[in-house]
Amino acid sequence: MNPTDLPPSLNQPQGGNEMPRFAGRGTMLRLPPVDDPADLDVAFIGVPLDIGTSLRAGTRFGPRSIRNESVMIRPYNMATGAAPFDALQVADLGDVPINTYNLLASVQIIQAHYERLLPHRVVPLTLGGDHTITLPILRALVKKHGPVGLIHVDAHTDTNDDMFGEKIAHGTTFRRAVEEGLLDCRRVVQIGQRAQGYTSGDFQWGVDQGFRLFTAEQCWHRSLAPLMDEVRQIVAGGPVYLSFDIDGIDPAWAPGTGTPEVGGLTSIQALEIVRGCRGLPLIGGDLVEVSPPYDVSGNTAQLAANLLFEMLCVLPGVPRR
Repeated sequence: MNPTDLPPSLNQPQGGNEMPRFAGRGTMLRLPPVDDPADLDVAFIGVPLDIGTSLRAGTRFGPRSIRNESVMIRPYNMATGAAPFDALQVADLGDVPINTYNLLASVQIIQAHYERLLPHRVVPLTLGGDHTITLPILRALVKKHGPVGLIHVDAHTDTNDDMFGEKIAHGTTFRRAVEEGLLDCRRVVQIGQRAQGYTSGDFQWGVDQGFRLFTAEQCWHRSLAPLMDEVRQIVAGGPVYLSFDIDGIDPAWAPGTGTPEVGGLTSIQALEIVRGCRGLPLIGGDLVEVSPPYDVSGNTAQLAANLLFEMLCVLPGVPRR
């Protein structure tokens, strides 16, 4: 379908022949910037937070860098045939105005920001920001959807009870989510966990709650398309949220992150995971932990931008051409 044949009311990314890709809009996918979520099917939202990190900071610059690296992404997915802009109204809602000096205040601000989306049909796709942000997003979304299933890609389980005595940080997100009743634990899958722990049971807490855990080693040297067939069966039966930490990818592909771990997933496996979410009732997704200061090439942010586009492509209602 030619873009000129589409309904004029549907937003389109600014084309490379319309405006050079190094110029024009500074939004995600060079979509129109909007302030009002009404009438949107999908919104990209940035959460420039890094005060929940435990090692290397810099994720406050993640949303801007991801937007910058999204300029090369074109409207049609040539691999899957997905044509999101043929059917969905998509825009960039800008950034959440976090409190850069206060993590707990920022968590409250993020939750309130996402709660204003609830009266609308809009599905949020979030540009992080460290992984703390997923907790307030889930707190907001469950007010509309109830406890959700979760697909969580990460080098870490993020189920610590505390970090330096603090109950909320980027490594405690999913323990708090369980304790607060935000997750349907029978429909939670974690993929890509690896490296070392403080005890031999560091990965066990989530499993004890009902999570299915697929470590990085279980993913080595294989296509993850068959794994995603199993994942879809596990999380079926209700709304699903997708949370993708870029450190789930091996630092050879994504060095620009705060807590890199060797032996991770490949960029191809990352695409297989997101594409394998097609058909699920996704109510939102995030891409977190991109820290641009640790990757001057921009490759990490470029991968993140592409994964967010792939998330858009598997949302309900996206046609295949």
